[in-house]
Amino acid sequence: MAKDAPPRWDRRMQQRLARGEAAALGELYDRFASLVHSQAYRMLDDEDAADLVTREVFAQVWENPEAYDPKQGSMRSWVARLTHDRSVRRLRRAVAVSYAAEHGEGAVPDPEELERRVRSATAAARADYIVSSMPASLRRALELAYTQRRDYRQTAADLGVTEDEARRRLRLGLQLLSTAGPRSPQGSPPPGYGHTP
Repeated sequence: MAKDAPPRWDRRMQQRLARGEAAALGELYDRFASLVHSQAYRMLDDEDAADLVTREVFAQVWENPEAYDPKQGSMRSWVARLTHDRSVRRLRRAVAVSYAAEHGEGAVPDPEELERRVRSATAAARADYIVSSMPASLRRALELAYTQRRDYRQTAADLGVTEDEARRRLRLGLQLLSTAGPRSPQGSPPPGYGHTP
């Protein structure tokens, strides 16, 4: 198999969706709905909006499975990209509506402030995506260190690994997270699909 070939599951899923198999959509939903919802919620900070984005993303996948290009990345990355794009559009609309309500109809928010909010929301969602995508051993080490405020010695003991291994996992996890910051004025899409560093 070529290095850049998508996993077999991705190719089969696209074929099943293109044939109109409702069971394929259900399987895709089961696999990625939590990713889509959490990414949308992280960007929008609104449960109802995240629910709506989740429905819209899966409707878009169902209606346009041929839009997935395996050469651009995995299906997971494609679904994350769709979520990002829809969430950014919804965030821009929400900020514009809120600004108009506060400053009068027809008032337009400061474009720099709008872009700052989009970049911030994108970076937060990207960090969530990275954490959810990293190996469980790295994710667990970060959770112990940052959620439970354990130092590397305590993390090593909790994980049953050497202190050097705990430090290595924490360092690697933090290196992965460091890629979450925006890379351009327009904000960064989730890693993977159609994205080159």
